[in-house]
Amino acid sequence: MEQGNYSVGLDIGTTKIVAIIGRENEYGKIEVLGMGKSKSLGVHRGVVNNITQTISSIQQAVEQAELNSGLKIGSVVVGIAGQHIRSLQHSDYITRPNSEEVINNDDLDRLCNQVYKLVMLPGEEIIHVLPQEYKVDGQSEIKEPKGMYGGRLEANFHVVVGQVSSIKNIGRCIKSAGLDLGNITLEPLASAEAVLSQEEKEAGVALIDIGGGTTDLAIFKDGIIRHTSVIPFGGNVITEDIKEGCSIIEKQAELLKIKFGSAWPGENKDNEIVSIPGLRGREPKEITLKNLSKIIHARVVEIIEQVYVEIKNYGHEDQKKKLIAGIVLTGGGSQLKHLKQLVEYITGMDTRIGYPNEHLAGDSDEEIASPLYATAVGLLMNALESKTMGKVVDQQEAPKEEEKVLVEQEHVGAEATMTTSHKDRKSIFDKWSEKLKDFLDNAE
Repeated sequence: MEQGNYSVGLDIGTTKIVAIIGRENEYGKIEVLGMGKSKSLGVHRGVVNNITQTISSIQQAVEQAELNSGLKIGSVVVGIAGQHIRSLQHSDYITRPNSEEVINNDDLDRLCNQVYKLVMLPGEEIIHVLPQEYKVDGQSEIKEPKGMYGGRLEANFHVVVGQVSSIKNIGRCIKSAGLDLGNITLEPLASAEAVLSQEEKEAGVALIDIGGGTTDLAIFKDGIIRHTSVIPFGGNVITEDIKEGCSIIEKQAELLKIKFGSAWPGENKDNEIVSIPGLRGREPKEITLKNLSKIIHARVVEIIEQVYVEIKNYGHEDQKKKLIAGIVLTGGGSQLKHLKQLVEYITGMDTRIGYPNEHLAGDSDEEIASPLYATAVGLLMNALESKTMGKVVDQQEAPKEEEKVLVEQEHVGAEATMTTSHKDRKSIFDKWSEKLKDFLDNAE
């Protein structure tokens, strides 16, 4: 068995926890070797609120993935989302001591590090600083200032901010589950990696990832991330509404939503009725599908309108910021019938459902190509890209727990062979994950 070629993505969601083990094949596609999932019990709206239950759910998912693949998991790349995540735009500049020398990486790093020193609200920490356009001595719209002459280097930044305690809690769960934390990625960015094409990112696109507890938004234009937002509503509030509106238990409400639910009430006739068994010998309940879709429609419209407000805040109506590629829907909530049509009706923008199958090898399991696993596939792609590779060992070779080989990060070796531009792009993510690891180590 080859060693060092496998990576693991771990998606800690509100409704499910998914672990995917994979590697890149010779065609650059992802070959999924094993997947495990478990019901997420300790997460509410993307934030861990019960450490013990979350650890147990992570262990279940990881064990199932190990069983399916015959491999032992050491290190994972994990996603971060939740209502505590917010983003803001910020401009900053540095004055260079010698304008006769060309701008180099040190200048860009100095400018980035200056943004990290911004004063945030108590308990908040900057976790992501993404440069957008640069200005050199007043000359604007520069994408790559390196190699240019200039005394004043200025940039617009997309800054992502999160609660320190929430980030530490995720790290604590990973460590307590016996795993090593390889990297942390913002979940909307992971989903975008899995379902968006480079052409869409250039043209301008809004990715809407409808999960169980949150709806994540990521806007790209000219190939750069422009705006991110997390709305604290997802598929679970729709299930809750059905439960209350039809006076049934949650399990039945979830099944009703998946099997018969529609976001468009006009689709159902008045005489379409579904019968639900009563509890403990009580009479069965009869629910009309029209009523069911009315309940779903009301909540979905609310979620989509909130997302559309965020898209308009970015300035979509401005001709320069127009999102030509429209909207891409992904996540488990995107599988709701007629949702695509409803989104097009509310926003007036072209919409498609995003599947992560473009990056998967041809013989992959159909289930993994579902929008449900877009974030997990994106996290696996991030793990493979950042070389968070596993010396993941064959179960037969390492039957003892203490012989489990933890994953080593190979940033140093990888960076030596990278082209300069590729190296720079990685360094932003590397710095970010290093910063988050420092939080976790300090917490101990």
